[in-house]
Amino acid sequence: MRWFFSPFLMVTLMNSPQDAVAQTHSSVPVPPAARVQPHELTKFGHTRVDDYFWLREREDPEVLSYLDAENAYMTAMTAHTDGLQEQLFEEITGRIKQDDASVPYRDGNYFYYTRFEEGKEYAIYARKFGSLDAAEEVLLDANLIAEGHGYFSMGALGVTENEQILAYAIDTQGRRFYSVHFKNLETGEVLQDQIDSITSNIVWANDNRTLFYTRQDPETLRDFQIFRHGLGTDSRDDVLVYEELDTEFGAHVFKTKSKRFLMIGCYQTLSSEFRYLDADDPTGQLRVVLPREPKHEYTVEHFGDDFYLITNDDATNFRLVKTPVTSPGRDFWEEVLPHRPDVLLQGIEVFEDYMVVNERSDGLTQLRIVRWDGSDDHYLEFGEPAYTAYVHVNRDIESRVLRYGYTSMTTPNSVFDYDMESREKTLLKQDEVLGDFSIENYVTERREAIARDGVAVPVSIVYRVGTNLDGSNPLLLYAYGSYGANIDAAFNASRLSLLDRGVVYAIAHIRGGQVLGRAWYEGGKLFNKRNTFTDFIDVAEFLIEGGYADPARLFAQGGSAGGLLMGAVTNMRPDLWRGVLAQVPFVDVVTTMLDESIPLTTSEYDEWGNPNEKEYYDYMLSYSPYDQVESKEYPNMLVTTGLHDSQVQYWEPAKWVAKLRALKTDDNIMLLKTDMEAGHGGVSGRYRRYRDTAFLYAFLLDLAGKGEELYPDG
Repeated sequence: MRWFFSPFLMVTLMNSPQDAVAQTHSSVPVPPAARVQPHELTKFGHTRVDDYFWLREREDPEVLSYLDAENAYMTAMTAHTDGLQEQLFEEITGRIKQDDASVPYRDGNYFYYTRFEEGKEYAIYARKFGSLDAAEEVLLDANLIAEGHGYFSMGALGVTENEQILAYAIDTQGRRFYSVHFKNLETGEVLQDQIDSITSNIVWANDNRTLFYTRQDPETLRDFQIFRHGLGTDSRDDVLVYEELDTEFGAHVFKTKSKRFLMIGCYQTLSSEFRYLDADDPTGQLRVVLPREPKHEYTVEHFGDDFYLITNDDATNFRLVKTPVTSPGRDFWEEVLPHRPDVLLQGIEVFEDYMVVNERSDGLTQLRIVRWDGSDDHYLEFGEPAYTAYVHVNRDIESRVLRYGYTSMTTPNSVFDYDMESREKTLLKQDEVLGDFSIENYVTERREAIARDGVAVPVSIVYRVGTNLDGSNPLLLYAYGSYGANIDAAFNASRLSLLDRGVVYAIAHIRGGQVLGRAWYEGGKLFNKRNTFTDFIDVAEFLIEGGYADPARLFAQGGSAGGLLMGAVTNMRPDLWRGVLAQVPFVDVVTTMLDESIPLTTSEYDEWGNPNEKEYYDYMLSYSPYDQVESKEYPNMLVTTGLHDSQVQYWEPAKWVAKLRALKTDDNIMLLKTDMEAGHGGVSGRYRRYRDTAFLYAFLLDLAGKGEELYPDG
């Protein structure tokens, strides 16, 4: 069915949301139209005219009025799905175990865990001394701290080595500026020390009184300064330990698993550099592990007398070398794991007797157990065609037990202990899904779609048993495709509300991620970026041809850089989609990447290109969703953003929707939903976020004609 009935009438922006959704004679809400104010942007003799550049003024009352008007219009246009939204919300939250807790992990003398209480939005952080049978000690109740805040996010928590002082970071706006507070865990007293407007990156030195933390640039949000704070001192007197002067690099601080060294890592898309400091001597001298070099990426872990480096030096998919702490230069490298062209080395976890190697082969993560003395080398077995496996919290370096996590599109997240000596596997917890959920009711598949250039693109698919793959089902296709990030096949209890209504769900593992190794990433960035978009389109057509999708009810979803993907494929193939869900989309690529004052610009030239160079300017312009909007038909679209988004500024989706609405020639739905309190990650809280999920699903299901169609057994 059509989602609404008649063409929308375009009007100029009124002064209030109520005016903006004034009713016409047919009772169809009238969409707001942003005021046109041409602004010229010229580069290399080429001039672009941005009619909605003025929407960048976050504090301008007219801008806020426009966003309010869009929200009011969105509310009016979706009012008929209120019942479905509530039904979906009740379904989703009804699957959640109200009183739940994480699997405790041991660190020092305590077992640490988080738990939730019925009806509460935030976690309670707790620990037990020596045994899980000991009395509980509550570190923090985030519900109490969150009181009075429209938005609340708990950042990092860190306990001193003597286990007496807790540092914790909180954000109450959503722009990822945190304030750090301190609590004496013996007395329960919250200390007077407070550090404001920093990142959530905090690390204790071993003296139990010195905290290292990272501060970001207030304008660009680049993490670039490492400070040292002493308990009981004024944070205004904190010592600047390191400052990253290259605007293309960021910086962070962490402690090695051995707890022997504090490390300061400097990173850029294609280069990295690490400095180390004795954690027992926080005022000591920083030393460089290996100076930065163009296109050389490496990470560092410490074990015994050596640093272990995962490096792409002469190794596209990375290799592992070790080098003495006393002389970490290249001349002293000794190869531990050689480069393999078909296996991506992703990370290592060190133990006293074993090393666990995180690899990616044939698009799937493998966990490899290697004994240091060479007497054992084997892989864990997982047994499903598409899944996610990952190393969990393993703080005890002397343990012979690996804690890892596992999930698939049909298997809820599960935490295991694996005895690396006996090879015995113990399930500690599998997330409980309330109701009549059964793994046997769902099917997952791993397929390959052949892209237009002959490359095979992996696709993970899930659907409910009984769903006929005859081309009659709605399908939601999701992807990301940037920064080498992988969207692996994982369980999502909320998604059951789609599957149980006959919707097929698929993830396209397109180029720009690195599921098939580093070359897969290189094939979807810079001058290869368009491969990301054509891969997604080719996967969609493969799913139609394979009977997984009704061509008239195909939906696309992506967020952030995946929102760029949504914008690009909507411009390239608007006819392919019944509806598009674009969440916090990065769509004004050229303008943003030309503005060095905007967060994430200079540090991402190696991802997107530098448009100050004409070749990149021309190429980026060729796919930039905002610049490529044309006068033609577009699919139904729901676009979301947050006023305080620090990653993708709200004005990108706002301008995009305004331009689309002004130029499109169809009568399809075009909605902008702006959360006036949240940032890039959306609303906070355990349950509130599911309101957003229910809203997105209701939009999709209504367009698909599937709002009330559940399988008989639900």
